[in-house]
Amino acid sequence: MASPRAAKSLPLQVAAICYRRHGAAVEFLLVNTNGGNKWTFPKGSPCANMSHSQAAEREAAEEAGAMGTIEPRHFHLYIHSKGVFWQASGVQEFVVKAFLMEVHETRRPDETLRNPTWFSAEEAQQRLTKGREVKYAHELQSVIDRALERINLHESLWAKSPEKSQSRGAAQS
Repeated sequence: MASPRAAKSLPLQVAAICYRRHGAAVEFLLVNTNGGNKWTFPKGSPCANMSHSQAAEREAAEEAGAMGTIEPRHFHLYIHSKGVFWQASGVQEFVVKAFLMEVHETRRPDETLRNPTWFSAEEAQQRLTKGREVKYAHELQSVIDRALERINLHESLWAKSPEKSQSRGAAQS
């Protein structure tokens, strides 16, 4: 008899959670899904010849035209779905590794019809939930919450770093 752990695992995707600072606020870069009726993070399948963070960075460039600094380790895992239950192919679930990426510049994306757009955290959460089942909507909202926690942690650590304190002291002298 097979154990519950022997159940088939979900396929993996990688996502770049693209953000920028706009004054004191943080904005997130979302793209339209292939069908164009929902918003999502740039994401796709990992590649055998790339780390997961490199694959996520590639997705950000291809789908959103985003270039920047991506963290080497994922900060969150979430469940995502593709498809709809009323079609023959049904719904396919994926486990998605989310990588935080601070965007420094954008260009025209390789993939057309993705319409990369910057949103405030609140607006991003609203856009991500529209047209999705509650289960998946909550998953996407949690990505934004976790990203904000991580960004704020980075900023508080940067403010307390010895190099930052020394440069501030030198500037005040």
